[in-house]
Amino acid sequence: MSLSQALGTAVTGLRVTQSGMSLVAANIANAESQGYVKKKLSLITTSAAGAAVSVRIGAINRELDLFVQRQLRVEAAGGAYADARAEFYTRLQQIYGQPGTQSALETIFNEFTAAVQSLTTSPDSASTRTAVLNTAQVLAQQLNGMTTDVQALRTDAELGLSAAVQQANQAIAQIARLNQQLGTASPSDATTAVLLDQRDFYIDQLAELMDVRVVGGDFNQVTVFTNSGIELVGTQPALLNFDAAGTVSPNSVWSPDPAVRTVGTIGLKSPNGGLVDLIANTAFRSGRIAALIELRDGILPEAQAQLDEIAAALARAMSDRTTPGTAAVSGAQTGFDVDAGPLLNGNRISLTYTDVASGTQRQVTIVRVDDASLLPLPNAQTPNPNDQVIGVDFSGGLASVVAQLNAALGGTGMQISNPAGTTLRFLDDGLSNLVNVDAVSATATVTSLTGGSAEFPFFLDATGPFSGALTNLGSQAIGFAGRITVNSALFSNPSRLVVYQTAPLTPAGDGLRPNFIFNRLTKDNLEFSTASGVGTVAAPFSGTLTAFLRQVISQQGDAAATAQSLKEGQDIVVNTLQQRFAEQSAVNIDEEMSTLLKLQTAYGANARVMSTVKEMLELLMRL
Repeated sequence: MSLSQALGTAVTGLRVTQSGMSLVAANIANAESQGYVKKKLSLITTSAAGAAVSVRIGAINRELDLFVQRQLRVEAAGGAYADARAEFYTRLQQIYGQPGTQSALETIFNEFTAAVQSLTTSPDSASTRTAVLNTAQVLAQQLNGMTTDVQALRTDAELGLSAAVQQANQAIAQIARLNQQLGTASPSDATTAVLLDQRDFYIDQLAELMDVRVVGGDFNQVTVFTNSGIELVGTQPALLNFDAAGTVSPNSVWSPDPAVRTVGTIGLKSPNGGLVDLIANTAFRSGRIAALIELRDGILPEAQAQLDEIAAALARAMSDRTTPGTAAVSGAQTGFDVDAGPLLNGNRISLTYTDVASGTQRQVTIVRVDDASLLPLPNAQTPNPNDQVIGVDFSGGLASVVAQLNAALGGTGMQISNPAGTTLRFLDDGLSNLVNVDAVSATATVTSLTGGSAEFPFFLDATGPFSGALTNLGSQAIGFAGRITVNSALFSNPSRLVVYQTAPLTPAGDGLRPNFIFNRLTKDNLEFSTASGVGTVAAPFSGTLTAFLRQVISQQGDAAATAQSLKEGQDIVVNTLQQRFAEQSAVNIDEEMSTLLKLQTAYGANARVMSTVKEMLELLMRL
């Protein structure tokens, strides 16, 4: 090797070792920096005349396991999803109250039923009547407050989505910027590795918000998609937008139809101007955004529906009166008469008939509505999975009602008429014997405290009766838990808890109404809507109000425990993957110091070569 070659090799060696020492220094300085990945020089041997004479820097590589990195992003999305659900379920459990405490919903309900039970034994006691009303008021106020709190959670989820979309946009913009810079950077430039670290940091941020798929391209650039295949960012960023509703109410719903939707949705505007609704396209399957959508539009509305079912059951149990039809005959035709006069919007007529040819008994529920635009009603309008629901517009009078019923049921062979007043008559087909009318009854909401029956309007919807009325805003049951109140007339005259008629006057010690109240609360079976999440469409929950309340509390507790268990399990997975990733990618100070010692030795050796070459050149010059 010539002196010039030796000198060149030493100079190159000094440069390489100097770069290596700078890289070690950077590794040590950033050992605790978030998102920093350990760097290492990749060296290329240079040769002359077939002999290795020097080395040069090929690239500055990052030490990381790409497979573990991909897995970590997937599990990080799952971890963020589980964390958000567990957080909201914990807050929801606080709304229901710790079982056994004074503020728990079950405790307050039990205090109400206990007061009613005392009334059954002492109906003439003024203090007992007052206790019933006071505990009922506390129960109503508890349901009011819980509704406010549940809707506050939905509002928090709505605002959380708004914040998450802003964070996603920031990450997407930074990824696009870094992709553009990487497109012109050299692999051997230390800046390239730093840019890659920065881009990974923003991709990791985005992965916690939503489940993403990263596809590599040329020049160290990547394209990020949702796992459903919608492009989020390449060299140009897409833009997410969220039209937050702000305050959310029980009537607030998401819908792909903007005219119906009353909460925010997440839209994406691609760089070429295309628009897509990401929620409508189920683009979010994991991550914090997916959890917040599920909470806002599924879990929390179901919790509200459970509270509404409890409130509706309380009102209906006290005020709904079912009157069986009276036998009716017209020539060879037989059937039943029912009085449709007391029916309010949302009240029902139950009809049972037999198709003689098949021997099949069928059930029909006729629901009064006062707005024809709501028709037809779905069969899911009632909890009963076996009935046919017929909505009838009563706003046009009984002649119109009869025409609508005959149009709906005429194919069965039945004949419906209005023989007098507000009576509806349901008759079979007489001698044709194609159909038998087995039973007819009407269930109406009682609005008088002294109507001569045990039923009475104990609970009201603010100041009016609760009948399950249907309007263009939806069912009266929606959000009813936030509006339920004890009838103020009872506070003015507590004797009405016992007195159900004034002529003749019910004795002060009469137990009919107190026993009716107690039985309706604790013993009588009621049907509950599957919208509450209790029971199924095929087998809706049917039982006492007490049993339904316990089922709701048990279900909420189980769901919260499951969410917490999922969170803990996901935390273990994420932490394990983070540890595996760090084993290769995190800076080890001991390793870096060992590398530094080797580089210092190499630096000294190269410096010694240069010094020796210098001495030899000086000697040659003197000769």
